[in-house]
Amino acid sequence: MSAHNLPEAVLLDRDGVINFDSPDYILSAGQWQPIPGSLAAISRLHAAGIRVAIVSNQSGLGRGMMDQAAFNAIHAKMMLAIEQAGGFIAHVAYCVHGPDDDCMCRKPRPGMVLDTLAALGLSSRPGHALFIGDSIRDVEAADAAGVPAMLVRSGYGNAETILAKARLLQPLIEDYANLAEAVDMMLAGRA
Repeated sequence: MSAHNLPEAVLLDRDGVINFDSPDYILSAGQWQPIPGSLAAISRLHAAGIRVAIVSNQSGLGRGMMDQAAFNAIHAKMMLAIEQAGGFIAHVAYCVHGPDDDCMCRKPRPGMVLDTLAALGLSSRPGHALFIGDSIRDVEAADAAGVPAMLVRSGYGNAETILAKARLLQPLIEDYANLAEAVDMMLAGRA
């Protein structure tokens, strides 16, 4: 994506994109650790006038693996860290349902992406947003909502397999080591 057609909004998955992920879930504020460069990347998007939203499956809450207070503490730690780095989050969408709950919001379904587009005033222009994620679920949800996607390899899945599957949906999808590199490339050449 060139600097001449920057998105109006960037939708980010949380775990594996903003912070380190774990196959055992992030269940406490102490476990939430930002990936190096991710907070500064969000700040650079904000400084460039690009709205940033978070769109994240959080079934650990719905499965009772953590309580609402622990979830709120993780969220508060993340938001404070983003704000202290000079960033701002315009909208947050979480789905607490599990994969067997058959909801419309849990990625790979597009419900949270569509809700986020509506909250940002982009429902009629999904192509003006960009979704950055680390899993095929992220790309599937974005694609179903008409949003172009980008991948980062900072999650714990097999990045090559994820990219191969993603290219079946969005053949020109780009992938980068992490959010900082993705944002650097997105903003490259912007004076």
